[in-house]
Amino acid sequence: MPRRKLDPLPTAAFHILLALAGEDLHGYGIMRAVAGQTDGKVRLGPGTLYGSIKTLLEEKLIEELDERAEDVRRRYYRLTGAGRKLAAREAERLAGMLRAARAKRIFRGAHV
Repeated sequence: MPRRKLDPLPTAAFHILLALAGEDLHGYGIMRAVAGQTDGKVRLGPGTLYGSIKTLLEEKLIEELDERAEDVRRRYYRLTGAGRKLAAREAERLAGMLRAARAKRIFRGAHV
């Protein structure tokens, strides 16, 4: 069986899915949302961003919107149902890893 491109889900792709979970965004908007949701710790460069967007589009996890807002030069993207499900599964996987890290006393944070 061929390996899927997004198995495991790359970190950049997960951040993009999270950014689109709240609203439809264009590329620069996604970059800003990812920086904001990570307190500036993750900054996606154009190559990583658009390469990830291309893969997410191919896998039908996001879709490009036909109707564009005020700026016709920008392409807007939306999370699909499959993308939302994959993001939820990835969040559960990461939560499980965090539980394991707590059990091993590697992580003692109060959040999550």
